[in-house]
Amino acid sequence: MGIEQKVRRVEELFDRLEIEITAFKSETHLYCNAGCGKCCSKPNIDASPLEFLPWAFHLFLNGKAEETLEELNNSSTKNCLLYRPLSVLEHHKGSCSNYRYRGLICRLFGYAANTDKYGKLRLATCKIIKEEQQQNFNEAEEAINKGEYVPIFTDYYMQLAQIDYKMGMTLLPINEALKRAIEEVLHYYAYRPFPGGLENIA
Repeated sequence: MGIEQKVRRVEELFDRLEIEITAFKSETHLYCNAGCGKCCSKPNIDASPLEFLPWAFHLFLNGKAEETLEELNNSSTKNCLLYRPLSVLEHHKGSCSNYRYRGLICRLFGYAANTDKYGKLRLATCKIIKEEQQQNFNEAEEAINKGEYVPIFTDYYMQLAQIDYKMGMTLLPINEALKRAIEEVLHYYAYRPFPGGLENIA
């Protein structure tokens, strides 16, 4: 399967997830606080290269893959390269510089569940939502335990792995995953022509 087909399938997976998360948010009334980037500002986020393949492909089409790879190679921070804090003093406030192409982990966190050691589904969300939206959070957990549908981390990562097992199952520190995704695209097109008819995609 070629890069373009993989990108298309990852984007289709993300589109399905977006519909599910929108429905879940509507049912539970849970939401992220505007301008909050606390979960993105953590230095220990792991991700797979495959979930950032659409982002890497987008960079390649726009002639920015090499310079972004260089930026990643020269960066000493463990924080996600795509996260833009408001300031040094307000590191927990900020946003994603490429929200449209954010990874699977970024999409799932807050609105998806993990299975605990007793086999019960637990909503994986942040302390801020748990504390500031306590009633909605408790009601959401209760609804999940009664069978309310919620996206599940492992289900989505298994679906991702079906697109490309190696790239989907390899979990790396987030900036390493970004690097690997760009390298994958650059290696693929090193001896292939530029994707046909896609020269002007922004």
